[in-house]
Amino acid sequence: MKEELKTLIIESTPNQRAVNTLIGRLFDVVHNSSVFGAPVIAGEHTVITASEFTVGMGAGWGGGGGFAPEENTEGAEVGSAGTGGGGGGGGSSMARPVAAIIIGPQGVRVKPIVDPTKIAIAFFTTFFGMMITLANARRFARRAARE
Repeated sequence: MKEELKTLIIESTPNQRAVNTLIGRLFDVVHNSSVFGAPVIAGEHTVITASEFTVGMGAGWGGGGGFAPEENTEGAEVGSAGTGGGGGGGGSSMARPVAAIIIGPQGVRVKPIVDPTKIAIAFFTTFFGMMITLANARRFARRAARE
């Protein structure tokens, strides 16, 4: 039984090199040429786009084992043991433009790129969060007044 437990631990331990490789590959997408786009020249003006990157990753592993005691025909205790394990992981990266850098005879200007959808989502999330908090506070106050 000790050998089987030892085998379980050794075989189900996650491969740290694989996780490090995955993390490295996720962060490989973020470098200067990814954050700042190639310059576009139009007359006296040069435009360079700037982007925001978000990278996320998750991984998990698990394993277990057990022993099911049984008695054989002679009354001696025997049994069967089993082990199992598994794991998985994944990640993603996302980029979105946040500004345009305009270089011209008048100097350098930075124009933010506004995402109205993101602003609307943030507004409604905040609004409904406040409404739920207010409803819970009123419910708590009514319950406290009854007691």
